[in-house]
Amino acid sequence: MINFDEEIEKFQPSLEIEQAEDVINNNDLTDITDILKDLLKEKIDK
Repeated sequence: MINFDEEIEKFQPSLEIEQAEDVINNNDLTDITDILKDLLKEKIDK
């Protein structure tokens, strides 16, 4: 069963839009596009 008091203690409000954009844009995560670029570059360099 859900303990609402415990869940409220854990609650963190969501970021404002501008803050969320900054966090997302500043994350340097590898995505599928980066992986494909690296694979193609390796294939061309061989």
